[in-house]
Amino acid sequence: MNPHARRRALVTQWPTILWLTAVWTFLWGEITWANVLGGLAIGIVVTLVFPLPAMGLPMRIRPWHLLRLAGFFLGSLVVASFQVAWQALSPRTQVRGAVVGVRLRNPADLYLTVTAELSTLVPGTLVVEAQRITGMIYLHVLDLAASGGEEKVRQDVLDLEEHVLHALASDEELERAGLVVPRRWSVRRPAKAAAPAPAHSSEPAPAPPGEDA
Repeated sequence: MNPHARRRALVTQWPTILWLTAVWTFLWGEITWANVLGGLAIGIVVTLVFPLPAMGLPMRIRPWHLLRLAGFFLGSLVVASFQVAWQALSPRTQVRGAVVGVRLRNPADLYLTVTAELSTLVPGTLVVEAQRITGMIYLHVLDLAASGGEEKVRQDVLDLEEHVLHALASDEELERAGLVVPRRWSVRRPAKAAAPAPAHSSEPAPAPPGEDA
């Protein structure tokens, strides 16, 4: 790797370096200057020796929609946790699992992976297969009836993918997926006042020279 490529890797992969630094510090169990600087050095070395390939996606991170994604995921997590706990504690509950296939709007690796991982983290659902070519993911549902049926499971996954796309995808990808592109904040300029029309005189115009009145 030439020096220019190394500098570019450090600039483009600084989130990875910070993440590796945080992981190294937490593994030591104590936040000290030695642990932080040691983690930073290890993160730089790992990034330079094992550089990650570019994703090639025109991403656009939207902080507000990222917060909405986190809220939607946490809400699904809480609801599903109570459902699974009730199924485990109720002796009369008959659990009937099923595998449900869902075709995502955007089969790109990043969005498919994030949607599949978040779906797996929700109690009661587990992604058993993902097809990047067709954009299909197959989920094993612990209790299909308690989850609202097959269509409800599909809609929940599509709603999760919609939040993921709004948080990370570009405007062009949102349009291709058939989703509404969020409006950007813009300052409206006040409309300019129209110029006053010239006043019309009620007096008759003078006759051209050489003509009788």
